[in-house]
Amino acid sequence: MFPMNMGIPELLVILAICVLVFGAKRLPEIGSGLARGIKSFKKGMSDEPELPEKKEASAAGEGEKG
Repeated sequence: MFPMNMGIPELLVILAICVLVFGAKRLPEIGSGLARGIKSFKKGMSDEPELPEKKEASAAGEGEKG
């Protein structure tokens, strides 16, 4: 519905509202902060922590060998 019908005029209106609310000087700061947050989120999603079950299984396997 709404996201499917967004065109250039709608995006320009949103940009104009953002400039009025935040000011032209703060928009780059907000953009860079948002980009850092997205980058951190992607990095966190790609880093898969080792599950405790795997640690226990590998510890049990080491004990049997030695």
